[in-house]
Amino acid sequence: MKLNVCRWPEEVLADKAAPVEEVTPELRELVDNMIETMYADDGVGLAAPQVGESIRLICVDQTGPKERADLMVLINPELSDCEGRVDSEEGCLSCPGFSGKVKRYEKGKLTAKDLDGNDVCMDVDGYLAIILQHEIDHLDGVTIVDRASRLKQAMYRKKAAKWAE
Repeated sequence: MKLNVCRWPEEVLADKAAPVEEVTPELRELVDNMIETMYADDGVGLAAPQVGESIRLICVDQTGPKERADLMVLINPELSDCEGRVDSEEGCLSCPGFSGKVKRYEKGKLTAKDLDGNDVCMDVDGYLAIILQHEIDHLDGVTIVDRASRLKQAMYRKKAAKWAE
């Protein structure tokens, strides 16, 4: 089932998400729905807070949305040993009509769990590293709008206020 994507500045997008303690049938259903939503909305990543669930869960597919060849579901993901800096032009499903340059690390080490409770540990770089940083930002209550200049934030706030009317 396709889920509604929360839009900035909804409160759930500003909250730090709670760790996932166990994989339940409800969590598996949420994952299935998140994957469907991510692909339906032409995304390459989706964090649980973006669909109103404040838990540390993300789905990513660096080949998406068309190819759909590298799907990863990551529970409690963390990046460490990050190196290098790159400017990334990014958009976000929770911030429609907004894009901006964000400074990201070029590479790092990902640790997480998969849906079967297995450890995931891998070196990441390039586009995948950028996607992971973007989605982990969501788990920490940070959006690309939050990373923009105050002027750009103010302009987007006016635009977002019109949607609420």
